[in-house]
Amino acid sequence: MNDAERTLAEQVRQARAGKRSAGPGTVLVTGGAAGLGQAVARAVRDAGGTPVVLDIAAAPDFDGELVDLADARAAEAAVCRAAERHGGLDAVFTAAGIDYPAPLGDLPGESWDRIVAVNLLGTAAVVRAALPYLRRSKGIVVTCASTLAFRAVADATAYCASKWGVVGFTRALAAELKGAVRVTMLVPGGMHTSFFDGREERYKPPRGAKLNVPEDVAQSVLFALRQPVGCEIKEIVVTSSWEESWP
Repeated sequence: MNDAERTLAEQVRQARAGKRSAGPGTVLVTGGAAGLGQAVARAVRDAGGTPVVLDIAAAPDFDGELVDLADARAAEAAVCRAAERHGGLDAVFTAAGIDYPAPLGDLPGESWDRIVAVNLLGTAAVVRAALPYLRRSKGIVVTCASTLAFRAVADATAYCASKWGVVGFTRALAAELKGAVRVTMLVPGGMHTSFFDGREERYKPPRGAKLNVPEDVAQSVLFALRQPVGCEIKEIVVTSSWEESWP
């Protein structure tokens, strides 16, 4: 091992030691006002970290920014304001996601576009704006895909397209940022959240469906955030034992 390799190895060792003794740091969470995002924000707080929430709805328990992630430029500006206010970022978790299930011909174009804008373009905008801060902290990005990023179903063209896009985005990002910023993709199955509220009954989980609770899935995100520099979990699939959309 030459001098440069020894120096790098020592830097990695020190970073790992520091990461193990510290909390998750400052974690930007999109969609943190409810559901999985809220569960992750609470898990980060309980682990000694500082959650910062970006959401279109208020999250009174946490600092954050009110922003519509369908507006990519507004999302980027909100990330920068939050990061500067907290002196940087250690991690980003992109939980925000929406869906309006309907046959393609029945779903207004504006609604189809909005699903893709929030789920995919909003994810990319937030990560892009966070990158300078994450490079400095040797931080981590955790994106949120879905089991429907791998299994297509009827009446979900926009949702499936957006989540399949998140898969491609995340895998390409991991290749691009290798050694600089860790990248993990979470693939969750159905959960007991407000995500299904307001839908027609045929688009809701059946009565008695055995779904995960977001607090359990949040622990998987926290596990990814806690990995030391130089070690990353590339992809995590988390479903209930009875998940019907996986594999």
